[in-house]
Amino acid sequence: MIVDFCHKAKNLYNHGNYIIRNRFIKDGYWTRYEELDQMLKQDLEYPDYKSMPTAQSAQQVLRLLDKNWASFFAAIKDWKQHKEKYLGRPKLPKYKKKDGRFILVMTNQNCKMENGEIRFPKALDGFKVAPRFTDRQNGGKEFDTFQQVRFVPQGAYIVMEIVYTIKAVPQMEDNGRYAGIDIGVDNLLTMATR
Repeated sequence: MIVDFCHKAKNLYNHGNYIIRNRFIKDGYWTRYEELDQMLKQDLEYPDYKSMPTAQSAQQVLRLLDKNWASFFAAIKDWKQHKEKYLGRPKLPKYKKKDGRFILVMTNQNCKMENGEIRFPKALDGFKVAPRFTDRQNGGKEFDTFQQVRFVPQGAYIVMEIVYTIKAVPQMEDNGRYAGIDIGVDNLLTMATR
């Protein structure tokens, strides 16, 4: 099921990229996220947007596509000023492979944290997971807010990344003692104290 949704996310990414590329090549116009989102929401010919588990997950795919285009334009700007840093002119964002998959993002608007479990929307058939950060000695209260879950395709696997914020750790009072630790490759570590 998750693999299927990651494949649908790839289809949506490619469809959005097709629209942006063609408009940019033809008219020199960059179709931004907001406009693309409205276009694909109403597109009845290609059900890529509506086939996603939630509207927010479709929007996250389009936001990632918009970031890729923003990176392309930043690279072009830098390339014009510092051509020696590059092997060639930066290229337009490419399409994902036909049989490939793309990141599926489920935000905290879709997934709810209840009783130490993340519960996913109905489109994921009652899928739920109990992450480790909620099962600590003090009752799982060391995290502040749950943000999102990302399903990241990596080869034959899909890695689930859970994004959350932790509570700020109170800073200790300065006692004048310091240690610097550098984790090494050949040596375990190098340490200096004062």
